[in-house]
Amino acid sequence: MSEGALSRGRGVADDGWVMFCKRIIPILLTIVLVGCGGVSPSSSGGGGGTGGGGGTGGGNLACDVMSTGQTASLNGFVPFSSSGAWNSDISAAPVDPNSASIMSNWVGSVNMHPDWGNDPTYGIPYVVVDGNQPLVDVHLGAYPDESDPGPMPIPANAPVEGGAGSGGDQHVLVLDNGNCFLYELYNASSNGDGSWNADSTAVWDLLSTGNAQRPWTWTSADAAGLPIFPGLVRYDEASSGNIKHAFRFTLPRTYAAFTPPASHAAGTTSNSSAPPMGMRLRLKSSYDTSGFSANTQTILTAMKHYGLILADNGSALYVTGVSDNRWGVEIGELKTVPSSAFEVVQISPVYTDSNYPTGAAPAIASFTSSASHVQAGGSVTLSWSVNGATYSVVNPGAGAVRGTSVVVSPSATTTYTLYATNQYGRSSATVTVSVP
Repeated sequence: MSEGALSRGRGVADDGWVMFCKRIIPILLTIVLVGCGGVSPSSSGGGGGTGGGGGTGGGNLACDVMSTGQTASLNGFVPFSSSGAWNSDISAAPVDPNSASIMSNWVGSVNMHPDWGNDPTYGIPYVVVDGNQPLVDVHLGAYPDESDPGPMPIPANAPVEGGAGSGGDQHVLVLDNGNCFLYELYNASSNGDGSWNADSTAVWDLLSTGNAQRPWTWTSADAAGLPIFPGLVRYDEASSGNIKHAFRFTLPRTYAAFTPPASHAAGTTSNSSAPPMGMRLRLKSSYDTSGFSANTQTILTAMKHYGLILADNGSALYVTGVSDNRWGVEIGELKTVPSSAFEVVQISPVYTDSNYPTGAAPAIASFTSSASHVQAGGSVTLSWSVNGATYSVVNPGAGAVRGTSVVVSPSATTTYTLYATNQYGRSSATVTVSVP
């Protein structure tokens, strides 16, 4: 649970659940699917994850340098492309013409607050697993249509933000170093059978070469539709002397709008001069950091080059990090940095529910099985051809997948669904494998 944070929830606009209730209208596709077992396509839709299975496999990918365990070191691996929004140097980007007004009226005369420390109940924890981590069901609650289905490699003892049953956002973050996917859950809780419950889930491809984002107007495990993990302040990076990404922060009042890299609004005020989700702050280049410890200087230097991205509703200028017993003077030092040391980077474009970009959801040309019937425990290969997808999920049995095929072993007659997603929406297709 965040220290002194406001209730973040998912955000409610003054005029009702305007943005929350908006969903991307599926773009109808006419697709001819060829395959065994009867294949049927559809666009958008959602559903909970069902079916478990073995680990994610993978290997020889860039992320396999990450150590495993809770608060494990990434050993220099940086999620997403260096050209993506989280990792782009914005030190020379223009200042927004309304920067002074936004800082005065919506941020206020506060000091930055590092929302982590030594206490494990503060900050947002994470765990790194390997490709042998078993896949488990994730049962979806409040936002199934904007969530990714399972199964997912979530350990039964995965750390929950604030501690299990603590209330608050209860985020769960899992990085898979065997297949380079990040799994994030909101309002998560574990079950005795190893499965999990979550109100919202999101899968992120850590090797994404573009701007990793949810479909426009979709939420994620974070209110702004952003990934959480890439924006965390971590000790292993601070102590390395080099941080090459932006950080996540919160404000108490936001407008029902968003600016990239955000994809979702969670407005708490109808005042259009309030910040949209995705707004970026930057520590002014003139701010003197020479008197701070080395780790703090590393963090502040990153704020000058990559900035802070508004990701959720919460207390003013709370920056999110990972608690670690190695943190020391950095926490107290960061608390002395005033809001006046920050400026707003130019906000453009700004989207609402009436003007966000639209386009074609992925086109699934085929989703087939190598056999339409198989003996219980036998294996079949599911294969697909998809155009325009940024990532794909096969449910049940496989979860997030790379490439164009996966081997599954159904124990009973099973209908498999391929979900293909991009920034404009999600398409799906099914194939059934019968077990006598």
